Amino acid sequence: MTVLTDLRRRVDELMPLAHEELAELVSIPSVADPRQYPPEECQKAAHWVKERFKALGFDDARLVETTDGSNAVVGSRPCADPGAPTVLLYAHYDVQPPLDEKAWRTPPFELTEVDGRWFGRGACDCKANILMHLTALRALDGDIPVHLKLVVEGSEEQGTGGLEGLVPQQPDLFAADVILVCDTGNAAVGQPAVTVSLRGMVNVVVTVQALRSELHSGMFGGAAPDALAALVTMLASLRDEKGNTSIRGLDATREWPGAPYDAVQFASDAGVLDGVHLLGDGTVSDMLWARPAVTILGIDCPPVVGSASAINPQAAARLNLRIPPGTDPGQAEAALRAHLLATAPWGVHADVTLEAAGAPFRATVDGPAYRAIAEAMQDAYGTPMTTLGQGGSIPLCNVFADTYPDAEIILMGTEEPQALIHAPNESVDPREIAAMALTEASFLRRYAAGSLSRAPRERPRVRPRRQGRGRCC
Repeated sequence: MTVLTDLRRRVDELMPLAHEELAELVSIPSVADPRQYPPEECQKAAHWVKERFKALGFDDARLVETTDGSNAVVGSRPCADPGAPTVLLYAHYDVQPPLDEKAWRTPPFELTEVDGRWFGRGACDCKANILMHLTALRALDGDIPVHLKLVVEGSEEQGTGGLEGLVPQQPDLFAADVILVCDTGNAAVGQPAVTVSLRGMVNVVVTVQALRSELHSGMFGGAAPDALAALVTMLASLRDEKGNTSIRGLDATREWPGAPYDAVQFASDAGVLDGVHLLGDGTVSDMLWARPAVTILGIDCPPVVGSASAINPQAAARLNLRIPPGTDPGQAEAALRAHLLATAPWGVHADVTLEAAGAPFRATVDGPAYRAIAEAMQDAYGTPMTTLGQGGSIPLCNVFADTYPDAEIILMGTEEPQALIHAPNESVDPREIAAMALTEASFLRRYAAGSLSRAPRERPRVRPRRQGRGRCC
């Protein structure tokens, strides 16, 4: 029996335990917002995680309070070879709120199997990745050839930056040669991928004022300037007739060099209605991962029900601008601000206020860990690994990159489009838990074996603490 076959058999044998433990973890409503759920639920989830990893040799596993008051599970597991490389395993135990529970086909905090998938809030994002780590380490049965560090945070979904503040404060706690950020996923079930690009973000609120107060639309309409109409004109200028983001000063022509995202599949994944066209003149991958994208998140104006026959003196909108790697968030904010102010019609008074900004991230993909993960995914899936971008942002990746400039950061996990993370009816395909656990176990062996042929290892380099970045989510 080959080593890979033996690992695969062990993973398969461990899947009933993975189901049992994921059910336990999903049953804990660990939403890190005390306004919605008691803080004790997150504490319960943190202790659950701590005890499972402590049983696997993380003898010092403990809860560490982060800068936002949440608790991260932190621990380490040394191996026999002092010169072996160090790998940091990351996940998070907090989850999104269930939103409209009436929209769920199954109870949100009860792991339920339907058509081969396991449904429940956090079943995929990110509790399945915790079970992926546990299953991989159990499959290795104590024969783990690298030093391991662990951090499972408890406020990732709230975006309050607890771990991002803790890493620069205690950099030695997380220093590693490789950081496995397990909070992303694959292109589709059975199609392995690593995420190599994350978009950054700029959030602003634009406010328009035109009159001192409301005016009767019959008596004054036609000559009196309408603040809402002015705002609509400004917002309409943010995209061209094809749907491309058309903010002056931002490059909307870049092309994505990695794996494509089939347009038909994307339309299905996104729930696009029949007859509705996708946006932009680039490929789906270009539009998602290589070009800026502006979204109108909300508008302050009178609702339809209860509105009067009056001209609006003031209106406002909240905008979200996603920016690809290579774009500076400060320059993007300046371009968006200048564009909005330049397109304000009729001399209306316009103001743009920054809410939040965060830098994009691009992984370095030519190191030994990336070669090892590609081989491990080929082992597990029997098909080559692809590279993806992600439209969302994970600010922690920039903190890791700043603090540990020599570390290879690999983003992977159990997610794929059918998982519907952050939405009602979130689910995970158990085949992805098994395949990614096998990937991780194979990676740890391959990476350790490759390190033996390289020069003697030095302690991972830590960059001195400096001012943190802006937040995004």
